[in-house]
Amino acid sequence: MSSSSSPPSSQVFFISSLIILWYSSNIGVLLLNKFLLSNYGFKFPIFLTMCHMSACAILSYISIVFLKVVPFQKIKSRSQFLRIATLSIVFCASVVGGNISLRFLPVSFNQAVGATTPFFTAMFAYLMTLKREAWVTYGALVPVVTGVVIASGGEPSFHLYGFIMCISATAARAFKSVLQGILLSSEGEKLNSMNLLLYMSPIAIVVLLPAALIMEPDVIEVTISLALKHRFMWLLILINSTMAYAANLTNFLVTKNTSALTLQVLGNAKGAVAVVISILLFRNPVTFVGIAGYSMTVMGVIAYGEAKRRYK
Repeated sequence: MSSSSSPPSSQVFFISSLIILWYSSNIGVLLLNKFLLSNYGFKFPIFLTMCHMSACAILSYISIVFLKVVPFQKIKSRSQFLRIATLSIVFCASVVGGNISLRFLPVSFNQAVGATTPFFTAMFAYLMTLKREAWVTYGALVPVVTGVVIASGGEPSFHLYGFIMCISATAARAFKSVLQGILLSSEGEKLNSMNLLLYMSPIAIVVLLPAALIMEPDVIEVTISLALKHRFMWLLILINSTMAYAANLTNFLVTKNTSALTLQVLGNAKGAVAVVISILLFRNPVTFVGIAGYSMTVMGVIAYGEAKRRYK
């Protein structure tokens, strides 16, 4: 009886491999971003984001058109294209904001702030769609916010500008998810996340290229200088950009092959793993108050997810 109800070993191996790749790509791109932007002297978060989007555009096209990882979905109208362009700009803002924050904040604190995404998602969902959750669900958000406030007070490397950019990036990420639900709600216009990335990435490049040249005017000169000094720099940027695409691809595949509850548990654990690895690698100082605050935020996120599941 038990053998017939359990999944075959090949499926278990496939899903386990996916989860390992998902963790590796997500945590890897985060740590490499931090290394390049904060420790390596490559202080160009907008240009780095453009490199990520370039890799996503090229690799999405190869994966969908040639490898047929998912069916290709065409844009059906001008209004649908404009909606995707709007999402792309918000997506750009969230990624650039997150990368800027990594210049000034340790990964551990960046992840603590990023864990407040459910708070902003619930807020935007209420403001934009009047969608209400049960009071218990909203109550679970109190420790999410309280934990970040405590973690901020106990963060030795706290930087106000970095914190503002991190909060802004987190809010933009939540805003994008709610906006996506509104703009691409009709059955005829819904796109899976991989096709959406295929269309958003080139639009993001068009937005980010002039932004990088205007806001980071010495990017080409400094990048060439760093490349001459560090011969592996281009390789690091290439690996970093490929990981950014791999994070999106594996996120899609893990979502497709596991349950929502499994994804939620794995997502919460992923943040904690990233924090531990970053502290070991970058040796940034941590305090008991900071750890307690982050732990409270994670527990709040877990409680929020459970409350949403129970009081649907």
